This record gives sequence, structure tokens and C-alpha cells, in this order.
Amino acid sequence: MLSTVQSCALRGIDAVNIAVEVNSGERGDLKFIIVGLPDTAIKESCDRIFSALANSGYAIPHTRTTVNLAPSYIRKEGSFYDLPIALGVIQSTGQSYLNDLNEFIIAGELGLSGKIREIKGGLTFAIQAKKEKKKLLLPVESAQEASFVDGVEIFAVNNLNEAVKFLAGQIKLTPLGHKNFLATFKKEDNCLDFSEVKGQESLRRAVEIAVAGGHNILMIGPPGAGKSMVAKRIPSIMSMPTFDEFLETMSIYSAAGLLMAEKRAYFERPFRSPHHTISNAGLLGGGSIPCPGEISLAHNGVLFLDELSEFRRATLESLRQPLEDGDVTISRSSGKVKFPCKTMIVGAMNPCPCGYLGDKSRKCKCSNLDIQRYRSRISGPMIDRFDIQINVPAVSVEDIRSKKSSESSMDMRVRVEMASKIQSERFKFSKNRRNANMSHNEVMKFCELDEKSSVLLETAMKQLCLSARAYDKILKVSRTIADLECEEKILSRHVLESIQYRSMDRS
Repeated sequence: MLSTVQSCALRGIDAVNIAVEVNSGERGDLKFIIVGLPDTAIKESCDRIFSALANSGYAIPHTRTTVNLAPSYIRKEGSFYDLPIALGVIQSTGQSYLNDLNEFIIAGELGLSGKIREIKGGLTFAIQAKKEKKKLLLPVESAQEASFVDGVEIFAVNNLNEAVKFLAGQIKLTPLGHKNFLATFKKEDNCLDFSEVKGQESLRRAVEIAVAGGHNILMIGPPGAGKSMVAKRIPSIMSMPTFDEFLETMSIYSAAGLLMAEKRAYFERPFRSPHHTISNAGLLGGGSIPCPGEISLAHNGVLFLDELSEFRRATLESLRQPLEDGDVTISRSSGKVKFPCKTMIVGAMNPCPCGYLGDKSRKCKCSNLDIQRYRSRISGPMIDRFDIQINVPAVSVEDIRSKKSSESSMDMRVRVEMASKIQSERFKFSKNRRNANMSHNEVMKFCELDEKSSVLLETAMKQLCLSARAYDKILKVSRTIADLECEEKILSRHVLESIQYRSMDRS
């Protein structure tokens, strides 16, 4: 007897419909065969499924049984086909009649006892179920994650027996209610706060501009100047995500299987800080079945590259194209997978190998050749990707001992959100939402300069030998500074401040 159960396969952060076809009662030797490009985890599911069936009171097949995962050209991976295969076996062997299987998308991993364990991709499955206008049957933990998607009926089951009885109409389950994503946003008292940062007013100002316009920022300063401390507090001044941004971010984490692993109680904008020994695949994503890398896990958040000059040059160079495109494409023999990676890059590095070049309290021991070699580890085109480059001096003893409280993250966020609203109105007819992502035509349209500002920028271009990309970066940062001041036009002081944020070009 043939039985068909609908499930899904993960391809990047998207889901693809998979039909799990189970045919039992075939002539021939007793075998349980799974076809349709399954990976090792799926091939091993036979023993899990048979044990779960026996411990749940169901008979295992006593005839040749074939399981086909269609379409066969898509490679399948993961253990979330256990539940649909088990349900297909129960129906195909006539042990129970399951109503309306075609109305459900079903996924779940089976334990030997018949318990259904959580899986990755629950949110992605919910989005696909909504597109297909189907109901969704998932493990309890994965169903909680999927309930952020509105407009789809999601049912949570604990074990195989409960799933069979529900689909057979013997018991009733109440679909999970839709979760309000705003209620999950991390609360202020749980965040690191800028009020804890002593001194560094110029750095705080540069970070505020960077966050307001979505600009990449590079901090150059001696050890202990507070670069990492400031970077970790950047998410606390970022504006609230839109629902679309929230779903995009959650989909990436769901596809990577990280939401269940971390048991997050609240959503917060991502902050990723990979070690400088990370590989290209770890940073961009990869694997035989591609998984998102750190740059995609930082989507709609912050990717902090501490000790930037210690990263392998080839690894940094691999970031250049994704930073321009806003997504990273991973090609394999089985096809291409695209992951979004619109993230704010925050870099931190020392000015020289010893770290004390320009420090007033300590003398630098590096030769000019040492400094040149150290800085040449980062290419000019990569440096150009940082809209804002700022020198960070060491914090003075007076600032450290000062009892005066600094401005809080909440106060800074008010100005950032105001500038974000101005940009949203400016780009309401565009896919772009931030000044940092303006195209050249948009720069020409929204960043017009008066004569005084034009002369000032032209002089800087000649004296600093800036590239055409740097020219656009200065205009974009100038536009953000004007937005923070609610100025309709870019003034000369905005351009002058923006030029000051090209410290690597000046040096």
C-alpha cells in the first residue's frame, strides 16, 4: 500500500517541498530501502524508526518497504524526515488510517522511545507552510519557534503516538497562538550600556554616526583603549528591527540550528565576534550541504572583527564582494545557495605591531618597515570598505576615575532612530533603507553639496589621494551626519567631519 506524507528540505534559509512516499507490501526479500539522495543521517533513520514504532505499540514492516524522498534531484539531509517516514509506514501497513495527510507539512526527529525531538528550520518550515496554505505539525520546541509566523496553523506533538492519534482524529490539538515578535526583543536592563564607557567622546560620536547610517567602522588604537568594550555595546543603540528583518534573522539562525541550541528567551540584533583564525568557510559559510557563516549569522546586526590585521589576508579579501552585494552565494555540485549578509562590519586593530604608535604614555618600539608590513596585511580595497576610520587614543586616568556618568545607550538610540526614520522616508520607493547602501545615482540625488562644501571635498580628494569609492563614502557619511542633526542639506561642517573619519587615508 502506498502512502504519501508532505515534508520539506532546507536549502539555505528557504524550504523546498518534499514528498515522502512509503510503499509497503512489495514482493521480494525483507528490506527497508530509502532512495532520493538521502544523507547518512537519513539512511540511519531505519533503526530509530523501527525502535520508535515498537516502543509506541506499532508493528514494524514484515515485507519489502521502499521510501522515496521526491523530487530525487534535491539532496536531503538531517533527521527531520523520521516522523513523516514513520507515519507513512503506519499508514502504508494499514495499522491506522491518517486523515488529510496532504493538508500538513510534517517534520520531526524520533527518539528510540517514540519521543519527537526538536529540529532545525522550524521557522523556515512555517514560512513555507504559509506559502503552500498548509497546516504544520512539528515537535514542541520547533513549533514554538515557528509560531512567530502568522497566518498558519501550527500543531505541536510530543511523541509518535500523539501524532498518530491526532492525524487519525482520535484526539484534538489546539493550534499554537501567534507570538508577537516585539515582546521577544531583549530588554534594556539585560544589555551592555554605553553609560559604562568612560571618556572616548569622539569614538562614541563616530559609532553613533556609523549605526545611524549603517556604515562600517574601523577603530585603530592601543591595547586597552576600549575598542572591544565599545563594539560590544553597539547593538544596544541600534533601532528596533522591522518584522521582515526579524524573520530574516530568525530564519538564518533556524536554518543553522542555533535557536534551539541557545534557548534564547529574547530576540536581539545579532552580534558575532569570530576569532582571527577563522577559515573562509567559517566566515562566509560552506560545507557539503551549505550552512550560513559568521557574516550571515550577523545579518541585520554586527560582525565584529577584533585584531583585524591578524586575520588571514585571503579571508578578509573574501568579504569584499559580499559586503558590496549584501548576500553571499555558495556554489556546490548540487546547486547554489544564497545567504543574506547585510551587516554592519566593526573592525578593531592596533596602529602597529607593539600597539603603542602615537601613544603619549608609552614609546613605540616598531620600525617604519615593521609598521608598513603590519598595515599592509589589510589591502587598500578592504580598507575602503570601512566608511568610518577613527583613531582611538588611550583612556586617561582622569576619565577612568571620574564618577560622572556617560550618556546612556537609550539616549543615543533616540537620535539613531530619528535618523533611521528620516532615511526610511527618503528611501520609501527604494529597496535600500540606509545611507550606507546608497547606489551612485542615489548619492548624486540625495547628497548634493553647495559650492563651499564641493571645494572642501575636492581639496581633500587631491591631498589625500582618495579613491572614487572613498568619495562616495564621504558623501554618504556626510548625509548621515546631516540626518542626525535633522538638516535637509549637507553643510560644510558635515563634510569636514566626514573627511576626519578617513584616518587610514590621512596616515
